[in-house]
Amino acid sequence: MNARPGGQGAGVGGGMGGGMGEGIGAAMLRREDHRLLRGQGRYVADISAEGMLHCAFVRSPHAHARLASIDTAGALARPGVIAVLTGEDMAADGVGPMRSLWRIPGVGGTHCIEPPRYSLGLGLARHVGEAVALVVAATREQAQDAAEQIQVDWEPLPAVVDVGAAAAGGAPQVHPEASGNLSLQMQRGDAAAVEAAFAQARHRVQVALRNQRLICAAMEPRAVLALPGAPGGGDGQALTLYSSTQVPHQIRKFLAEQLGLAESSVRVIAPDVGGGFGTKGKHYPEETVLAWAARRLGRPLRWVAGRSESFVSDYHARDHLTRAELALDEGGRFLAVRVSTLANLGAYVSTVGAAIPSALYTAVLSGPYRIGAIFADVKLLFTHTVPTDAYRGAGRPEACYVLERLVEAAAAQTGIDRVELRRRNLIRREDMPYATPIGPVYDSGDFPRVYERLLELSDYAGFAGRRRLSEAAGLLRGFGLCYFIESSGVAPSKLAGALGARIGFFDSAEIRVAADGSLQLACGTHSHGQGHATSFAQVLSQKLGVPLARIEVIEGDTARVPFGTGTFGSRSMVVAGSAISLAADKIIAKARRIAAHLMEAAESDLEQALEDGQGGFRVIGTDRRLGWADLAAAALAAHNLPAGTEPGLNEAAFYDPSNFTWTNGAQACELEVDPQTGVVHLCRYAAVDDIGTVINPIIVEGQVHGAVAQGVGQALFEQAVYDPDSGQLYSASFMDYALPRADCLPMVESENDTSQPCTHNPLGAKGCGESGTVGAPPALMSALLDALRPLGVADLQM
Repeated sequence: MNARPGGQGAGVGGGMGGGMGEGIGAAMLRREDHRLLRGQGRYVADISAEGMLHCAFVRSPHAHARLASIDTAGALARPGVIAVLTGEDMAADGVGPMRSLWRIPGVGGTHCIEPPRYSLGLGLARHVGEAVALVVAATREQAQDAAEQIQVDWEPLPAVVDVGAAAAGGAPQVHPEASGNLSLQMQRGDAAAVEAAFAQARHRVQVALRNQRLICAAMEPRAVLALPGAPGGGDGQALTLYSSTQVPHQIRKFLAEQLGLAESSVRVIAPDVGGGFGTKGKHYPEETVLAWAARRLGRPLRWVAGRSESFVSDYHARDHLTRAELALDEGGRFLAVRVSTLANLGAYVSTVGAAIPSALYTAVLSGPYRIGAIFADVKLLFTHTVPTDAYRGAGRPEACYVLERLVEAAAAQTGIDRVELRRRNLIRREDMPYATPIGPVYDSGDFPRVYERLLELSDYAGFAGRRRLSEAAGLLRGFGLCYFIESSGVAPSKLAGALGARIGFFDSAEIRVAADGSLQLACGTHSHGQGHATSFAQVLSQKLGVPLARIEVIEGDTARVPFGTGTFGSRSMVVAGSAISLAADKIIAKARRIAAHLMEAAESDLEQALEDGQGGFRVIGTDRRLGWADLAAAALAAHNLPAGTEPGLNEAAFYDPSNFTWTNGAQACELEVDPQTGVVHLCRYAAVDDIGTVINPIIVEGQVHGAVAQGVGQALFEQAVYDPDSGQLYSASFMDYALPRADCLPMVESENDTSQPCTHNPLGAKGCGESGTVGAPPALMSALLDALRPLGVADLQM
């Protein structure tokens, strides 16, 4: 890997905390990796409880079918079986339906139609894999064997799986409440201004695109362990649930709502989680079913998904059909964009499923370009497929792909070089803050600077020579590029509320200082590969001058950390990191008062001592000093504190962003195609990212490379394929669903440009975790079409 952390300038946050090289900007190896690589991780499947039973689900083999009856006698007769439970049992116990997190407003005062969804199917199954019964047994194998003995009398019904077919007249109806399978029509932008711009345009370009359905494939399948509270046990817990989730506090909220419990009596713990990518950041039926069944049976219950089971029960992603148009003047300036998208919700409205193709997708349709007017019309439709929800990027990859394919088509039609066409339409640094015609305001960025650096890094000037060498070898060589912008750091709570969100999107941090000066940092986020134990500690080390070895980061337990929204949308450092910074400021202010009192000096005469790992304060110009251990001991002993000062050095802070952060970057892909076989070989890949302040360049580099791999997966390998008649998922295992492998990927050259920090959070940070999945599909498809252009190929779908 060729990484150049810091890129063209150190930018904000390049200093090292405590003089130890462990603060903001330090290239630290992730300290949690040693434990994980030694096999000492603790996942849900590793956790047992006394008297624990095991669960297996009975799932629908049909995309659309009526449940006439369920015969459980055969299963109950199997060895080790304790119980077989159905949706009727849940209804009898008063368990409510699942609810999404967003009720998105639509045209004409309408809102997203959200039909009831039950954790175990009642009456109808609406996608292959929908759970209709639970088997509880002494072992996992006994539960799985017994599940195969359950006889369900199915009455198959017509199904529709393609979003275009679902929108057509006469299609099978998924829900009676949603006529024409339409859940929501959302329009955004200025239709009249767009119409006027197209009327005067010199050039008009149109593309028709499918952003195909994807399936997440995290290393750890989802798993749940539910422990019922002991009656009269005095711990106040009606339920403890372990789940491989990215959002413990949100799962607590959902469980309490469905089961009619007080949130304070529900504890949710997310231990180590082996990859999430947004898919594990949502509420699933299995969590509610196990929580309810454990309380009903009075026994701990555990379920661990099988890999094939995950393919038909984990939320899918993307699945858009889009027609888009771009209007240009005679000089190639972008006048207007018009977008019409059909988005596939699947069988139900999932946790954030309605927000992604509506609010999040449309927000970034301006991309990095100056566009006079934009209008988007989006229809969210039900089909008999697994529900869709967030997957790395969540709306931003779809929007970037539309816009960049329009730019490529415009270059081909107008004859303007595609590199130059982008260059002349980029928003410039002096335009910031820049209000886009679709609504959002970009606060910072130097897009031309990043763009030109990408051309240098990818050696675009030498491409013609490399192409000639490939042609001599009988191969077709192409160069592709894209520029993207994405809304990261989800999200301002006020904005989310206006768009129908049922929760806020702030986050929290609490710092607890022990008497020896060591620190506990509790955050409402969750790390499942992002390296929080390292990067969060680096922020605190920078602020307080304490070495990482004396900082413990705690996450993922609703009983041990303050309320938090969770980890998704490239928000951890932007939102939780800012909360850490604010909490540290409170600690510093209080400690400064105590230090001034103890050293009999004015607060203005003190400076922080950060150079040797002891931290604390010194009197300027003297050797009089108190380290953190001294200050913490004094605060906790409380023998000699300033008047009105409370004992202890514990402080908490909540941070609610005032705007999204606008991560942006440029990516370039170079590839060869063998015209005899069609095999694509990726030769070079370069990425230059503006993510504001870089906390840890090694972690950022890993995030960029991983996201690029997933973006390459979408462009070349991955697609969920359903049979259009039966609704069966053809690509329901790794035999039929291809993932990119290490031998498919080139070395990625990545740089960070830190010259334009975010202007509205205390760290200046922007999100980094999803940039590759946003930029890689259009960059790779640009290269592929460039390679195939000599053959007359002008269009190709991912």
